[in-house]
Amino acid sequence: MNRLLTPISWLYAIVLNIRHWLYDVGILKSKSFGVPTICIGNLAFGGTGKTPHTEYLIRFLKDKAKVAVLSRGYGRQTKGYVLADENATYELIGDEPMLYHSKFDDITVAVDENRPDGVERLMHLDRTPEVILLDDAYQHRKIKPGLNILLTEYFNIYKNDALVPAGNLRDVKSAAKRADIIIVSKSPRVLLPYDKRDVINLINAKPYQKVFFTYIDFQPLKPINQTAKDTKLSDMKSVYLFCGIANPYPLEDHLKRKYNTLITNYYDDHHCFTNSDIDVILGGFDSVIGKNKIIVTTEKDLMRLTNSSFINRFENVPLFTIPIEVHFNDEKEEETFNYLILNYVGKNS
Repeated sequence: MNRLLTPISWLYAIVLNIRHWLYDVGILKSKSFGVPTICIGNLAFGGTGKTPHTEYLIRFLKDKAKVAVLSRGYGRQTKGYVLADENATYELIGDEPMLYHSKFDDITVAVDENRPDGVERLMHLDRTPEVILLDDAYQHRKIKPGLNILLTEYFNIYKNDALVPAGNLRDVKSAAKRADIIIVSKSPRVLLPYDKRDVINLINAKPYQKVFFTYIDFQPLKPINQTAKDTKLSDMKSVYLFCGIANPYPLEDHLKRKYNTLITNYYDDHHCFTNSDIDVILGGFDSVIGKNKIIVTTEKDLMRLTNSSFINRFENVPLFTIPIEVHFNDEKEEETFNYLILNYVGKNS
């Protein structure tokens, strides 16, 4: 937190509070829809795990209802409403929507910076969605979700943060009152009761809010090319990691515990790779001493490479990606969360 910038954050807070007040009293209008809509978002700028939590909801709901995901499509080169199809690329819909589209062939994925317009268009599809997941829409008051899920990172609870530019929050802390569910993400896999209690006390949830804790579960490395498929992972000693995500440090910590040597190359979140970037990445990998080495990136970064001319430059190096999933720290919490989701969808279908 940069205290020298706090006065600017105060001015920004005044603007945001006025905006929220205008929506709260009805001067600015929020639109509701007849279809169940679930918002997954946060108060901070990235790093809380929205994508894997959205994937969790997709996996949980897709066999029970027709699921659609609506996102802004950050970083795409298009405007307005775009429905993902067999020709979709990250340039058309953005890397995160492209990830959902590539991993789940039985859901609908669309992007639109105008969320109400996007929902309207989804409702006019032949395959009308029975539940719509609003990815990263917590701060978008033009639409009123039926269920708001707010994420906050365990090691950076929003209550301890500040508005930009002094901190990393993009919305005022009081906006948390709109959440129906608060998920403390990226918590330790083994969470001690008194640590959990301290976080719950810090959040000080409203009586109508439920608080849950989840952790990141890194899945086995997935080979992307034939060279990687021919690589015996158990013999590997070194990893060259490159990625452009908001918070790469949990991934870094995971790989450090599994391999003797880890070299990292980080880019800004949603970074659009260039030919020069690939030169640096491949040169960095070549400079890693020894033959027992692999190159690793994230699933989201891979979306920005798969349909590009750059992916062919990795043919002769063992390129892997590392899928991630979220799990609840407590089975009873998971059962309660799933019940709340199903109960909401069932009552509003």
